[in-house]
Amino acid sequence: MEELQDRRGNRRRTLLVVEGFEVTNSLKEPRQLILVQRGGEYELLMRPVQDIHVGCTTAQVVIPVNDHFRIIQEAEEAVLIDLSPTSGCKFIIQGDQTPQLHFEFQDEKAASSLLTDVRKIQQSLLKTRPAEVMDPFGIDSSNWYQSSETVQKTASKLPGTENMGFVDNFSDLSIEQKKNQQNQQLSSPRPPPPPPANRTLPAEKPNGRTDQLRRDNTIRKLFEPSNQSMQREGLIKHYMLKRESEYVDIQDFRFFVGTWNVNGQSPDSELHPWLRYDKSPPDLYCIGFQELDLSTEAFFYFDSLKEQEWLLAVRKSLHPKARYIEVRTIRLVGMMLVIFVKEQHLKHIREVMAETAGTGLMGKMGNKGGVAVRFVFHNTSFCVVNSHLAAHVEDFERRNQDYREICSRMSFAMLDQNIPPLSITRHDVVLWLGDLNYRLCMSDANEVKTKIVHGEIKQLLELDQLNIQRSTKKAFADFLEGEITFIPTYKYDSKTDRWDSSGKCRVPAWCDRVLWRGSNVKLLDYRSHMALKTSDHKPVSAVFDIGVKIVDNRRYKQAFEDLVRRMDRMENEFLPSVLLSHRDFTFENVRFRQLQREKFHITNDGQVPCHFVFIPKLNDAQYCKPWLRAEPSDGYLEPNETLEISLEVYVSKDSVTLLNSGVDSIEDILVLHLDRGKDYFLTICGNYVPSCFGTPLETLCRMKRPIREVPVSTLIDLGEDSFIDKQEKSLKKLSPWDTEGTEDRPLQIPKEIWLLVDHLYRNACHQEDLFQTPGMQEELQRIIECLDTSIPEVIPGSNHSVAEALLIFLEALPEPVICYELYHCCLDSSYDSRLCRKVISQLPRSHRSVFRYLMSFLRELLKYSEHNNLSVNMIASLFATLLLRPPPNLTGKQTPQDRQKAVNFIQGFLTGGADEDLT
Repeated sequence: MEELQDRRGNRRRTLLVVEGFEVTNSLKEPRQLILVQRGGEYELLMRPVQDIHVGCTTAQVVIPVNDHFRIIQEAEEAVLIDLSPTSGCKFIIQGDQTPQLHFEFQDEKAASSLLTDVRKIQQSLLKTRPAEVMDPFGIDSSNWYQSSETVQKTASKLPGTENMGFVDNFSDLSIEQKKNQQNQQLSSPRPPPPPPANRTLPAEKPNGRTDQLRRDNTIRKLFEPSNQSMQREGLIKHYMLKRESEYVDIQDFRFFVGTWNVNGQSPDSELHPWLRYDKSPPDLYCIGFQELDLSTEAFFYFDSLKEQEWLLAVRKSLHPKARYIEVRTIRLVGMMLVIFVKEQHLKHIREVMAETAGTGLMGKMGNKGGVAVRFVFHNTSFCVVNSHLAAHVEDFERRNQDYREICSRMSFAMLDQNIPPLSITRHDVVLWLGDLNYRLCMSDANEVKTKIVHGEIKQLLELDQLNIQRSTKKAFADFLEGEITFIPTYKYDSKTDRWDSSGKCRVPAWCDRVLWRGSNVKLLDYRSHMALKTSDHKPVSAVFDIGVKIVDNRRYKQAFEDLVRRMDRMENEFLPSVLLSHRDFTFENVRFRQLQREKFHITNDGQVPCHFVFIPKLNDAQYCKPWLRAEPSDGYLEPNETLEISLEVYVSKDSVTLLNSGVDSIEDILVLHLDRGKDYFLTICGNYVPSCFGTPLETLCRMKRPIREVPVSTLIDLGEDSFIDKQEKSLKKLSPWDTEGTEDRPLQIPKEIWLLVDHLYRNACHQEDLFQTPGMQEELQRIIECLDTSIPEVIPGSNHSVAEALLIFLEALPEPVICYELYHCCLDSSYDSRLCRKVISQLPRSHRSVFRYLMSFLRELLKYSEHNNLSVNMIASLFATLLLRPPPNLTGKQTPQDRQKAVNFIQGFLTGGADEDLT
């Protein structure tokens, strides 16, 4: 072979020579690429072709071939359409200290040889590392896996011994809190509604993909896959997990899982009868509370003193035969979940994260919903969920809806952004506890009490709503529950063991439950604790022995080395390939807040395992538009394995305005990338049906017909007129309302707001828990459709659904009722009612009229607070988040002081201090 000499005189052995062109600023310069070996190292040399003709043997550029070296083939239309074989192929080459170099080769065979040889070199370098370094999980053996020998060792004692057997590791706790704050910042899941019934998929349009390609110029882009070694390590991790039975041992650990609805009370006794019920101390405590704090301040996410009261009571009552460390605490309004672990087990717990999901009004108010903590214990992943579902006997469907929303919306964003968020069910073991609020299908409380006295528990449980919903697979279908042998835990007179003696005389029910899913879970005991009388509920607990996976170090290394050898053979001989069932998807008549799904199948038709992932297009941060997502968005396939992927279209408040205005449309292209393979393009198209939700107030005031009867071009014109109206308002060029001509005179307020408010005024002033109980998704969809298509005499749905529709309407406005530009003025004026009126007088006419109308309506509702349970503080806190929203650049940055000022501003108009005429 040819011997080359570098600038220092070192000799190199030539392995491969390829000629092509370096492309810079659309100019092509002939270059020669030479792959060489020097001792045990490899390099890629580049030199101009003219240097070859004059006998020069010194390379112009030297690029080491190591882990950081990348050679990537650019994605072109050739992936989808046939091109001439003489069109050549393009590569990007980049090294440690070398910027990206763009090359074009006419000889595709030679270019393919270069790509193959480089990958073989990188794989050979990868194999030479010791197995510990090759651990694909990115952590050392003492962290990712624990050998069975080390499990029995006792951790060294931490300083700070306390008599109660509890150690507060504030250093570790602060680190975990910081991690979870980062997780919450990384995570921005769009909450889809509960899945609708299965629907027939629309027929595909012929030639849809070709037409889309001709219209869209985004196809000719570079899609940059992740580092080759990272791809390989991810695949190794996937298959090592599939083979874990070869190197994993199962060891049982004792879990105590407890739940208690404390009805807003403070602890008035020790919790020993609940938390110290067993003689042997558990390895982990998972303790959940509901209705921890019923105050208005807690309802709107402010701090609660009750949290510290109950945490202290729990710490004092943990089992005295062990020392415990607090792993994580998470609270949302009245729901709190706290995890404790024995001190010696703390080092085996990692990847601790916490999340919340409110299912109250608009899917975010935290009076109902769930909180969860996930963690990995040794090598088993756990997710513990504490939930408080909708109340009232007849509302079991709303409870089912709450369960589905928690499952669909709650996900844990990993610190490694290359790993997709984990849902609740993507854990080895899920423990679900809480006040699930399912009741008995019996209306006679005395009959139920009689059966309880006679010990007819099994007969009553046949009428238990949760058992019925589980058997019909409408909720908790994949979960298990232990046999219930204790009497109902709800409802009692507080401080007693006496059934509810109030005028409502609630029917006893098993509201408080513990369920689980996963393998190696053995229930030891399931019981209530009648000795505790603080609340109108009794606490419940379940004790489990759960088998946890522990890795045997020696067997792990054997399996790992065997897998690497097999992958080497396969990767040297084959490239991955997949087959898609179809690539064109049409979503017809997409509507606001209505989920649509299309499904397709991806099959690994190659001979090697493969990893697929949807990747962003050039200059895009996400792989799809905000109204679209793929589930799953990445995964692994073995040869001949087929996976179903769902494409979901859901228009939320964040995307509705752009679609209403025509700025955006139901069109997108998804790029499905195959590691070490090519990219596949999926085209998304469809039509969006405009909605009054998400349309500016000024535009709606100019529409006297339903929005569906207004052409899109007219909607765009009205939107532009609204902007001009807003600009000219400050110049005082517009006439007052009563001087405008009646023919073109706009409405004082949008008819949609009037219809919703008028319905509530006529039907809901006495409605119990108005603006506190969420509506039903199906009813909300009917209300939205009704307002978009007609001017109804009667709005369909319950009062709670109509009330939530009004809140959703206000939340979806692109410009809130009190315009963004006046936000700071409102906060600064909140202490003075005169200044508050002055700020409102500066609003555009439509905004000012809507504000005055809503304040009058809310003041009227407060006259019936004895019936509807509304208070000035609660109404002001709720509507301040909708009418006085911070500008987009301040979203999520509000201080508690700013929130309180916003509440005070609205409260001034509700109490009469600022309700004088605002014109």
